Amino acid sequence: MFNLLLAIIYLAFISLGLPDALLGAAWPTMYLEFGVAVSYAGVVSMIIALGTILSSLQSDRLTKKLGTGRVTALSVLLTAIALYGFSMSDSFWMLCLWAIPYGLGAGSVDASINNFVALNYASSHMSWLHCFWGVGASLGPAILGYVLTNEGTWNNGYFYIAVFQFILTAILFLSLPLWKDKKGEDASDTAPTQNLSLREILALPGAKASMITFLCYCGIEATTGLWASSYLFLYKNIPEDTAATYASLFFIGITVGRAIGGFVTMKFTDDQMIKYGISIILIGVMALLIPLGTTLSVIGFVLIGLGCAPIYPAIIHSTPDYFGADKSQAVIGVQMASAYVGTMLMPPIFGLIANHIHVALLPIFLVLLLGLMYVMHNQKMQFKVKSYSETI
Repeated sequence: MFNLLLAIIYLAFISLGLPDALLGAAWPTMYLEFGVAVSYAGVVSMIIALGTILSSLQSDRLTKKLGTGRVTALSVLLTAIALYGFSMSDSFWMLCLWAIPYGLGAGSVDASINNFVALNYASSHMSWLHCFWGVGASLGPAILGYVLTNEGTWNNGYFYIAVFQFILTAILFLSLPLWKDKKGEDASDTAPTQNLSLREILALPGAKASMITFLCYCGIEATTGLWASSYLFLYKNIPEDTAATYASLFFIGITVGRAIGGFVTMKFTDDQMIKYGISIILIGVMALLIPLGTTLSVIGFVLIGLGCAPIYPAIIHSTPDYFGADKSQAVIGVQMASAYVGTMLMPPIFGLIANHIHVALLPIFLVLLLGLMYVMHNQKMQFKVKSYSETI
């Protein structure tokens, strides 16, 4: 039964990934239809991220009260309603309105499931879990590209994905009896936890460095995911439908990297996986900076995706090692919040750069975030309370 639950969790992460890349892939068409500046994509992503931050900070309290299973089911339901709202939107302000429930639905489920897997499964499963997010994130632009080609409207792409989310919601509610720990007990009731305030969490050794690391990582991932298509369209002069397809290769890189990473984690530690990922991202960014045509740029985005692959799951899975299983849910909630601060701030900041200077500065922006992430991760590595993962 525990393995059946793992399959359902994988399915839930596909659903989390499906809408994440849609906005960036659809935006070259959407902003013209709505008559707004190209930088307004950052406004929508900022609203989504703000909702995610708020719900992430409440994830510890919600999970203790409702359990991981109920939090997951209710959050996916809220996301499905929001995506249906996106599909019916005919103005920019409606997108902004529906971005609110989308963000609120995404935050709690992300933090709750990540903590559940970190406590109950090995590092390889965490990598494969986020691989399935990449499956969803890769399918989203592919579905949108197909819909744009055959139906000529981005709205239907959001509608089809909303339908999938509603179906998943029903599956999640039916699966509630499965959400137990390995001893067959409700994990939210039996896992050792501490009620910590935000100030107490921030006072933990290494907490601030971990939060900034996560902020930088998600800033890199979100900025690349949102602006890759526009970079290829506006700077490399690739047709917008082809640019959307090429941009999806970034998410395919994440997906393939996490599928392979699940096996690699059996040999290397979480901290080693993070450092390898940072190195590969740097190579990908350098490929974007070399002016040798569009092919190398596309390869660069694939490499950035491959480099991103191990970082998120490795940071999450190592959280009990650094802060203890009794504090992991609270810390992961704050990590998720800081991650979405990066998601909220970095894409619109680069949007302003693209609007007022040039979208060609994308690789420079990414390398600055990467450097800060490297420094903060090294600082965090000074602290580790125990090797909790060895007991999984």
